[in-house]
Amino acid sequence: MQACSSTKYIPDYQSIVKKVTIDSVDKKFEEQAYNYVQKDIRPSSAFGINVPLYNLFNTKDGRYKTTDIKPFGSPPAILDSALVEISRNQIEKFLKGKGYFQAKVTADINVKDKKAEVNFKAQPGPPSFIGKLSDSIATKSVKSIYNSTKPTFTHLHEGMQYDADSLAYEREQVNRVMKENGYFYFLRPYVNFDVIETRDVKKVDLKLNITNPPAGDHKQYNIGTTYMVIAPSPDGFPDSLRNYVSRDTTRGISFTDLSKRYRRNPITRYDFLKQGELYDIRNESLTFDRLYELNVFKNVKIEYFRRDSTSNKISPIILLTPQKVMSNRVEGEIPFNGGTVGFNLSNTYTNNNLFRGAERFELQVKGGLQSRIGNGTSPFRDIYQKDFSVSASISVPRLIIPFYKPELGGNGMPHTTFSSSYIYALQKDVSVRNIFINSVTYDWVETKSKLHSFTPLNFEYRFGSLDPSVDQNTVLNNLYYSTLLARKDLTLGMKYTYTLNANKLNQLRSFVYLRAGIDIAGNMLQAISNLTGAKHNPNNFIDGDSLVRDYGKILGLPYNQYVRPEVDIRWYKHLGGDRQFIARMNAGLGYAYGNSVFMNFEKRFFAGGSSGIRAWQARTLGPGNYNRETLGNDTLRRAVFGLDQLGDLRIETNFEYRYMVLRKFFGGVLKGAAFVDAGNIWNLNADNGEEGMLKLNKVVQQLAIGAGLGLRYDVQYFVFRFDVGLKLKDPQFSGSDQWVVSKFLSGGRDFRNNFNATHAPDTYRFLQYNFGIGMPF
Repeated sequence: MQACSSTKYIPDYQSIVKKVTIDSVDKKFEEQAYNYVQKDIRPSSAFGINVPLYNLFNTKDGRYKTTDIKPFGSPPAILDSALVEISRNQIEKFLKGKGYFQAKVTADINVKDKKAEVNFKAQPGPPSFIGKLSDSIATKSVKSIYNSTKPTFTHLHEGMQYDADSLAYEREQVNRVMKENGYFYFLRPYVNFDVIETRDVKKVDLKLNITNPPAGDHKQYNIGTTYMVIAPSPDGFPDSLRNYVSRDTTRGISFTDLSKRYRRNPITRYDFLKQGELYDIRNESLTFDRLYELNVFKNVKIEYFRRDSTSNKISPIILLTPQKVMSNRVEGEIPFNGGTVGFNLSNTYTNNNLFRGAERFELQVKGGLQSRIGNGTSPFRDIYQKDFSVSASISVPRLIIPFYKPELGGNGMPHTTFSSSYIYALQKDVSVRNIFINSVTYDWVETKSKLHSFTPLNFEYRFGSLDPSVDQNTVLNNLYYSTLLARKDLTLGMKYTYTLNANKLNQLRSFVYLRAGIDIAGNMLQAISNLTGAKHNPNNFIDGDSLVRDYGKILGLPYNQYVRPEVDIRWYKHLGGDRQFIARMNAGLGYAYGNSVFMNFEKRFFAGGSSGIRAWQARTLGPGNYNRETLGNDTLRRAVFGLDQLGDLRIETNFEYRYMVLRKFFGGVLKGAAFVDAGNIWNLNADNGEEGMLKLNKVVQQLAIGAGLGLRYDVQYFVFRFDVGLKLKDPQFSGSDQWVVSKFLSGGRDFRNNFNATHAPDTYRFLQYNFGIGMPF
């Protein structure tokens, strides 16, 4: 089909390249050699859609268009003898660079019916191996540094096959080592190799040469005074800085702020080019990166000068152009899932230099609602959730720890964040919740791949009420934990999160990602309670006709006590090209103890959603074998939607295969995904119903399984995502009825009608559509 759709659009004197082969090349070099074939004569995959898609949009009157080319798909590979010759020559050079010095490559072109096959045939000859390694280094100090550091980076050793790439790598490493040891003026051209023939045609000797500059030996340089200058505005610097630069120096730094916006210490603490130390390019890069990460400068430039040609000191000049301090961002979002629709609107005010020390202040006001749709109901007619929040935070670019000054990490910017927020949430006909949260968080970078976040203080105050129309017996039998929504309580605890390899998430490579955290609360308050002699017994007792619990209190309020660990571990496997496989496990456990019997509502887990088990809408799966038919009537099902399907334990697994669909698609690339998701949530307490309890002998019956396909439209800066998930196994049913995919394949109308009749206003959906921004994981 591809051949027919392409050859008919080209003139008789042209041909479509259908096949390119390279013969007689060592297998370990075949893929690299093929990369030297010019892209314009590489045929597309036999089963690809790029060429047919290009033909669909870029042909007219039986010919390819020469103007108004649409960016869809890829054009066919047209045979070009000049490109064939260039490819032949490049492959030959490649083989010689791999040690086949006698290599010859020929190109054979066969054309039939306007279809061409190109065959590159190599006569590589015998490979050459390295015999003796030697060096000639004119400057003694350079020779000493090279010999001491060589074992840490060299790829060259006697007996290895000659490889020009290894020589280039060695040259690059020598330049790096010199730049790290004070040789500011060292250049790559000073490093070269002599390839020396021997009597044995299969062996060559290598000699490394590090030559001197015309002025004599290479010299090491120390850092002099650093001149740090901030421009008066985002427009840049005046024509001459000589009359503005401060002559006053403190700790080897002259600081000049022409904008009058910044305090000295918060900026100069991130100058790692210290007076008197040897020049080290790593410190230059570190200074550049940290000053950018302050997020208050739109441009950072580092230059150097010497006062005279005999001096061994170089003085850095750090030129900083400030960005706008204040900004305001308005964002809108439409959360859409099968069965519900909503919107969120937020306004965020940001000040990146609140106290003239690069402190980032954010004030956000956000509100939204969620509504059911379907069954002829118009959007936003059946609103079941409303929420509103106000939050403020100040992030300081250092770790503020009382009585301790931690060393600044060399791999990332540390931050101390003070935050406070108020949240109002209404669940129609069920409850109103009010939450105040205050916290202090430290974030720091151990290495580029290891991130830490520690919240030593997290204080939460909640109060709310249950709607009088909620049936108390039903709540006690099905949603006992939701009674916590109607009380005032305190939470005082701490959190810690460790993240590994987050910096690799957007890279096509093989690695393991880990994010593990723990949230602990109530232990300090329990200790205080015990010291005051307060006694508590968080068990059931009867007070009149009501079932209540006796909790320990602080300041007259009960407090929550729990431990809540979570882990998200993923294995990313690169399969070559744009193909990647991901296996993921996401698990969390909430265990209430001491002064608590149940985890409070906000800390419980849910399943489903666009980043979980995608065949289910968020909060509509589990716990265990729970079936909403047990709620008895549609009024209660409508009222507690999103509240009754929560759990103390979550285990989810995801398997996803990612691949390229179109390399050119409306200014971006279109990628595809195929996935299988499995898991569920469970309760640890029987008060929430036996069917939701974790039972080891029924784990298989309690698992939900879904599968689906997705598209990712990647426009470089962000990704639009669309996934379609199909329910395969639904644990709310029993026996063979759990395999709902069989109902779907047979039409499913009767199955859906029966379900809708017993679960109104809920409707059964075999397919779940998910829209999102960014990858699911």
